[in-house]
Amino acid sequence: MIQFFRDLGENEFLLTGLVAGLLASVACGVIGPYVITRRIVFLSGAIAHMAVGGVGAAIFLRAMFPQAFAAVEPIHGATLAALAGAVVIGLIHQRVAERMDTLIGALWSVGMAVGILLVKLTPGYHTELMSYLFGNIVFVNWNEVRLMGLLDVVILAIVLLFHKRFLAVCLDEEQAQLQGIPLLQTNIALLCVVALTVIVLTQVVGLILVIALLSLPAATAAHHVSRMGPLILASTGICCVLTTVPRMAAYGTALTPEAAIVLAAAGLYLISVLVTRLRGQKGKV
Repeated sequence: MIQFFRDLGENEFLLTGLVAGLLASVACGVIGPYVITRRIVFLSGAIAHMAVGGVGAAIFLRAMFPQAFAAVEPIHGATLAALAGAVVIGLIHQRVAERMDTLIGALWSVGMAVGILLVKLTPGYHTELMSYLFGNIVFVNWNEVRLMGLLDVVILAIVLLFHKRFLAVCLDEEQAQLQGIPLLQTNIALLCVVALTVIVLTQVVGLILVIALLSLPAATAAHHVSRMGPLILASTGICCVLTTVPRMAAYGTALTPEAAIVLAAAGLYLISVLVTRLRGQKGKV
């Protein structure tokens, strides 16, 4: 960790990686509590895997039709695919709830398969897909940081606008419907915000591991905080710690920072579970 601070002034990517981690923490900390309260972790994973199809499509189109799609980046394809996936999943969730697990599992697998297939059909060797799958916080540039900041602003604006609706749907969907809240539109809006959060987290832990940061920090905070406002603040704080300290600790070691972040999130969650259970046992004595 000491070596990290020594090299911070010389290696620009160390600074951009830290900033990217903090920006991802804002999105993750704000949206994670809604995800675990609404119990849509599985849906969030499906959105992330469907985004892989968008990455593959962008790479394929740019290589095969360079004149028309020269400016298209994989992040653009991932964003469009994630948002489209959010809308599709929202419609399925509302209309075909009894077959939800099967349909979401199919979309999860198909999105990943389409992305890999399109990359395989693209001439040449493309390392971009791997960085989107597993993250690449070591080489985040300022353009990507600015994009993450822009997405954070959009996410926060939507949450501020729809917070009461999101909260009502997360706590009691039937009661929310009785209050006149449009369930379909609200669920789709929430899933679209989740999709944007997935894109923000892509640079930090990748599309494969994004579920860990979307759920574990918020679930850890939920052991100690119950109200949504404090839960969002606690979740954001935990995310900030998880995206910085493990990144610094893994610097100069064989452990990749993306894996270190996820393992730290899992470890912190397990510790929180143990502490909560010990408190419960002491309360019974």
